[in-house]
Amino acid sequence: MESGSTRTEIKHWVELFFGVKVIAMNSHRLRGKARRMGPIMGQTMHYRRMIITLQPGYSIPPLRKKRT
Repeated sequence: MESGSTRTEIKHWVELFFGVKVIAMNSHRLRGKARRMGPIMGQTMHYRRMIITLQPGYSIPPLRKKRT
C-alpha cells in the first residue's frame, strides 16, 4: 500500500484483505522525528496511523505474536 493512498482505498484494501466490514475510519499523519548520525542531521519516515471501526461480529486477528 502506497503512502499516498486515500481513505477509500485503504478501507477497500482492509475489507478485501481481512474479509471484514468497515463502518468508520479515523486517521492522522505523524511526522518523522529528527535523528542525528554524527555530524549529519536526518529524519525518520513520516507515517499515517489509522483507527478502524468494524461492524459488530467482525474482528481482525493480531498481526504480531507475543514473545514469551
